[in-house]
Amino acid sequence: MTKLLLDPTGERRVSHRERLARPTSLHGQVIGLLDISKPRGDVFLDRLETLLQDAGAKVLRFKKPTFTKPAPVDLRHEIATQCTLVIEALAD
Repeated sequence: MTKLLLDPTGERRVSHRERLARPTSLHGQVIGLLDISKPRGDVFLDRLETLLQDAGAKVLRFKKPTFTKPAPVDLRHEIATQCTLVIEALAD
């Protein structure tokens, strides 16, 4: 079964991106949780943070200033240099 990953960024041309291998364990991973500033996204991330910590991961929280624009370059750099994995949450 072929799995297709769709990119919601509105690209005019579909880019081919290889999927990264999943980690064998969450133990010892530094996982960044990115709140995009939509209502109730933090509620989801709060619960997810608890589950990830119970699995042995260190969790760092980040928040975009607004959901209407991409994350600022300095925020993306901070996440990329501090985290081994990232989860982005959006909810209404």
